[in-house]
Amino acid sequence: MVSLHFQQSRNKNGVNAFTRAATRPRDWQSLQPVLYSERMSQTVATRAELDQKAGMRAPVSVFDVAQYILDKQGSMTTWKLQKLCYYSQAWSLVWDDAPLFKERIEAWANGPVVPALYEKHRGQFTLSRIGGHPEALDKDQRETVDAVLITYGDKTSQWLSELTHAEAPWQNARTRGGLSLGERGNSEITLDDMAEYYGGLVG
Repeated sequence: MVSLHFQQSRNKNGVNAFTRAATRPRDWQSLQPVLYSERMSQTVATRAELDQKAGMRAPVSVFDVAQYILDKQGSMTTWKLQKLCYYSQAWSLVWDDAPLFKERIEAWANGPVVPALYEKHRGQFTLSRIGGHPEALDKDQRETVDAVLITYGDKTSQWLSELTHAEAPWQNARTRGGLSLGERGNSEITLDDMAEYYGGLVG
């Protein structure tokens, strides 16, 4: 496996981008990516203003996010789509102080899964359409997903699954549910766990 460390940069359109330096890990902990958010460092808003902004913006549906990802990346496995939706939710909590979508995320044996999305693509291995409305995403939401795709979009579903297994939100949910490795279960990955863990990776 390869550990990725991300340094911030900007492209000509001002969208968050990351340059990557790959190193061979010695243990699971070194799989954790370290991301530096330019958007968070640029803001001069007070905490109250950020909370007000988050309260005013309604989350979109996971189907809207999934279709936006498919439109940007093209056809992919359902397993990979699930992981990209998960990381989009995680980094929205950090960068935008708000959830991106409202649907529940669970810690399944192969990593984080949005059950509502799973029910829509059940029985399919790959897909290019899921039926959402990507135009529902606002500018901040699109930029968050774009940054996630730059960071994780070229990784395989197996790589992404193993990365989530090395991170606290999935591990905590499995522990709360009393689930052993490979055991099926539906313990929730909470927004609080995601915000605390991924927020801690921002330098």
